[in-house]
Amino acid sequence: MTVAVLPASFDPITCGHVDIATRASRVFPRLVVAVYAMPKKNVLFSLDERLTMVRESLAGLPHIDVMPFDGLFVDFARRIGASVEVRGLRAVSDFEYEYQHAAANRQMLPGLEVVSLFPSTQYAFLSSSIVKEIAENGGDVSSMVPEPVARRLRERFGSVQPAVGG
Repeated sequence: MTVAVLPASFDPITCGHVDIATRASRVFPRLVVAVYAMPKKNVLFSLDERLTMVRESLAGLPHIDVMPFDGLFVDFARRIGASVEVRGLRAVSDFEYEYQHAAANRQMLPGLEVVSLFPSTQYAFLSSSIVKEIAENGGDVSSMVPEPVARRLRERFGSVQPAVGG
């Protein structure tokens, strides 16, 4: 059975992540959504909070396990017997980073296949960083993140400001 892994910091998980996970779960018999414990960026949510939000956001999708990981992705992939890494590719600006990432991982774990999925068009602009910036400034992110995430962002930053001109 092919095991695929979708790794990210998921700080927080967005509708774009859910879109990629949903489509990857249709392609692969087992998908592990791997939440990076210690990304090199400042995270808003703890590892436990991120794991909970990912699990709540993906509840009901078949063939998906949510697991934390730390250290090198290839070591994690090897440990769980994964042969495919799934990546979301939003725009041309993502390509160079993703290409270098894929080449380095294949160098360290020969045989690892990297599959890039394009998000649905309504999520092509979306990133966790954009979501956090909008939420921190009182904007409405309810169409950008699953409800468990929207709730936690409201708890963290307060209520949403009304739209200008609306």
